Amino acid sequence: TVNFITEEELKKEHSGMPHGGIVIRSGVTGNGSKHTVEFSVKLDSNPEFTASVLVAYARAVARMANEGQTGARTVFDIPFGYLSPKSPEDLRKYIL
Repeated sequence: TVNFITEEELKKEHSGMPHGGIVIRSGVTGNGSKHTVEFSVKLDSNPEFTASVLVAYARAVARMANEGQTGARTVFDIPFGYLSPKSPEDLRKYIL
């Protein structure tokens, strides 16, 4: 079932929705050294962020399909660069 709402109701009842959290992963490398990685996120709008992630993965899948790739993938199988509409050159220049 699809329920349509007005733009006014969307803004009044469903905008914002801040969200946040921390993911901590620790491990040990081959020589016994201990390591910890922390990922933190603070979102003004969880739905907006979730939608942008879904669009990024849809973009990546479309790009992979255009390259002739087929088959099921997980998020771990998608190269990070495919999530952005920017060229590899721009990603290296402005983000790396």
